Amino acid sequence: MEGFVDFLQGFLALGATVILPVAIFFLGLFFGQKPGRAFRSGLTIGVAFVGIFLVIDLLVFNLGPAAQGMVERLGVNLNVIDVGWPASSSIAWASVVAAFIIPLGLLVNVVMLVTKTTKTMNVDIWNFWHYTFMAAMVYAVSGSIIQGLIAAVLFQVVCLKVADWTAPMMGEFYDLPGISIATGSTISYAPGIFLVRLVQKVPGLKNWNADPETIQKRFGIFGESIFIGLFLGAGIGVLAGYSVGEVIEIGMAMAAVMVLMPRMVKILMEGLMPVSESAREWLNKRFGDREIYIGLDAAVALGHPAVISTALILVPITIVIAVILPGNAVLPFGDLATIPFIVAFIVGAARGNIVHSVLVGAIMIAISLYIATDLAPMFTQMAVDINFNMPENSAMISSIDQGGNIVHWVIYKLFSIFN
Repeated sequence: MEGFVDFLQGFLALGATVILPVAIFFLGLFFGQKPGRAFRSGLTIGVAFVGIFLVIDLLVFNLGPAAQGMVERLGVNLNVIDVGWPASSSIAWASVVAAFIIPLGLLVNVVMLVTKTTKTMNVDIWNFWHYTFMAAMVYAVSGSIIQGLIAAVLFQVVCLKVADWTAPMMGEFYDLPGISIATGSTISYAPGIFLVRLVQKVPGLKNWNADPETIQKRFGIFGESIFIGLFLGAGIGVLAGYSVGEVIEIGMAMAAVMVLMPRMVKILMEGLMPVSESAREWLNKRFGDREIYIGLDAAVALGHPAVISTALILVPITIVIAVILPGNAVLPFGDLATIPFIVAFIVGAARGNIVHSVLVGAIMIAISLYIATDLAPMFTQMAVDINFNMPENSAMISSIDQGGNIVHWVIYKLFSIFN
């Protein structure tokens, strides 16, 4: 078992840019594609994700220091450090339940597809680590591997059902037909869809239309996504106390993110469409005419400028919320760069309205901060149990991504009642 776990961790360490092309290649073969065509699809998708993650790295490496600068300028003193998703994933994969998650997750997905309880075929195997974290949480409170795996399955079922529910929005708003998102961190913010609908019924507020198209019409050339990225990036640099040169540098970086991300998503779709069509034909022959979605990383939604714009505005807002929120103990840091991922459904539901998206996103982040504060002792103990290298001067750790995940929290609390 130890050797299998080491192999699994080594494979997962290759990341989505290797794992996903391999999965797509074998998926293409399974659905009757010729090896050459299946290989090209996998390779194209791999190249697209290399590009997507390069752009995300550009976002992360610029936002991280800027966020730290804003925190230092505000003199924030909170005793729970948001360590971010990389630390969360390492804690998850170090758990004794980790070896079971990928085969179990694939089995559950296949069973649900065959029984028509889901339309999503989730090939985003890398993000199964969210299921692993769920299992590790319940294992930590119960000491039972079985209970941990049951919790992981429950979380996966929720993710797949939400992915099915939001897939039409991915096609209509994001222009990603046949694609769904089952990423655990994005799923957590799906309740924000209902808040968006509520906001859009509030007199006055419902008329505040600030989607990228309207902004461009109003401001002309300066309303284009490249200029929005420049201005928002420069604004973050100013708030971080940067020099003039650094302000321009981060502004250019965010402008680049706005321009490059949609290009990468187009390349992704070029590789994915042949596989999607083959899968649909194969399933229709055997199960009748039915709709099928391919589940991918939430990164595919970052190609829309409204997502990046909303996320950049929410970075300083999140820090301010953490300071003024009564009872919050979490200092946002590591997961500030994951905000584009967690607001994808909110932006889609708001049809790109940045004002509505920011308002609802702020409310959801406030809820996540409370949950992350509540789960901080358990999160910290999980880290201590695997000898995680704790940040200096921090009493406890948590994260907005996993420690603040609403679905995780509900399932964890249900299991806590019986343990």
